Amino acid sequence: MILNDEQKAILDGAKGEVMSKVMQTVIRYGELFGAERLVPVTSKYNHLVTSFGLKMMTPVFDLMQQLIDAGVMSEQKFSADPRPLDPNVPKNFLQNLIFNKFMYSKQDFYEDQLKKLGLMDDNAFTCACYMDEVGNKPERGDILSWAESSAVVYANSVLGARCNRNSGIIDIMGSIAGYVPEFGLLTDEGRKATWIVEIKTTKKPEAQLLGSAIGMKVMEDVPYVKGLDKWLGNELDDAACAYLKDFGAATASNGAVGLYHIDGLTPEAKEMGEALIKEGARVYVIDDAELQRVYDSYPVIWKDKDATPKLCFMGCPHMSLEQLKSWTERIETSLKAAGNKKVVIPTVFTAAPAVIKEFETTEYAPRLKATGVIVSYICPLMYMNNPLCGKMPVITSSNKLRTYTTARYYTDDEILEQITKGGKK
Repeated sequence: MILNDEQKAILDGAKGEVMSKVMQTVIRYGELFGAERLVPVTSKYNHLVTSFGLKMMTPVFDLMQQLIDAGVMSEQKFSADPRPLDPNVPKNFLQNLIFNKFMYSKQDFYEDQLKKLGLMDDNAFTCACYMDEVGNKPERGDILSWAESSAVVYANSVLGARCNRNSGIIDIMGSIAGYVPEFGLLTDEGRKATWIVEIKTTKKPEAQLLGSAIGMKVMEDVPYVKGLDKWLGNELDDAACAYLKDFGAATASNGAVGLYHIDGLTPEAKEMGEALIKEGARVYVIDDAELQRVYDSYPVIWKDKDATPKLCFMGCPHMSLEQLKSWTERIETSLKAAGNKKVVIPTVFTAAPAVIKEFETTEYAPRLKATGVIVSYICPLMYMNNPLCGKMPVITSSNKLRTYTTARYYTDDEILEQITKGGKK
C-alpha cells in the first residue's frame, strides 16, 4: 500500500505505539481487499456498531481501555447502535435475570468507555443515526468509517455518501486513524450496478419483502432497480426515505448489499441514470408471484408453529417519526373497526431516543400510548438474543429481525390485523 508522509509517520510510531497499531490495523484491512492507498474520513461524525456490554466481550473492553489509556481519541464524535435493554419492554423474572446478570452485565461499564472515547451524547444509541433528529446525517460524497449494515446501505444509497461494509471495531479504527482503505464502494467503479432489477408488481411491494428478495438474489452486488419510482415517486420525501430505510436493511441482512440505485429517485441514479449499469449486467424480474414465492420460503422455527404470538416488535431498523405517526393512525383505525380499545398482543415500537423525544411533543404520543403500544429505544435483535426470549413466539415485519432471530415475519398489513384483531396466526 502506498502511504503518504503523515501515514508513514503514524505507522512508525510518531504518535505512539497504540496509534501505530491502529494504523497497522487499517492498513492490513485494506491490503486484504487490494486497496492501494488510504483516503481521509470526511464525515462530521462516526457511527459504531458495537453498543452492547455483553459479558463475553472482554477483548473488546480491553481494546477500548488501551485506546482510552493511551489518550487515542477519535477526532470524530460518534453515535452507536441501540441499547440492548429497556425496563419498559416486557420480560419476566428469569428473562430479566439473564439479561442483567449473564448477558449485558457490563453495559454500564461499556457505555462509560464509549463516553470517554467520544460518544455524541447519552441518547446517541440507534441503528438509524442518519435521522434528522439524531444529527448524524452524512453529506453526499462524505467518506465514512461505519459498520452497521442498515446504516451503511442507507448512507451509500439514499444519501450518496461512500462507505464499505466494514466489520465492527474497524469502524472506530478508521475514525481514530482518520483514514480508511480505498476499495469497493469508495470507488466509482465499485458503485456501478451488476444487476438490473425490474419491478413489475400490481401494487406497491412491501419494503422488507422486496429488499429480502433482492438481497438473496444479488448478495453483495450492486442492483439498479427499475419501476419502484412508480410507487415511491421521484422525490426523497419522508415516506420514500422510510420505505428505503426498511428496504435497504432487508437487502443488507438477507443478502450483503451495501449500495443500491433506484431509477429516478436515489441521488446517483437521478444524476447518472443507466450509465451506472455495467455492461453484461444480469436481470432479475420481480412480480407478484416472485414476492409470494420469497414470502413462502421463509422457515417458521417456532417450536409450535400454531402458537399465539406473545410479543410483536416493530422497528428494526428503528422507526422514523413519520412512521410512528402513520402507525398510530393505522392502529387507531383498525382497533375501532375491531371494537377493541387496546392492542391484543403486547407490541413494541422501537425508535431512536431523539426521535422518541420529538414524538412525545406531538399529539400522536398520548394517542399511541392509549392503544397499549410501548415505544422503546431498545434493539429488538439484542432482546431476542436472550435464549428465553428466543423461545417465545414473537412476530415482526422486519426481515432483518426474522433473519437473525426466531421472530416470525409477517407483512405490515398482517401485523396490523394480528395486534388489533387477533387475526391470522
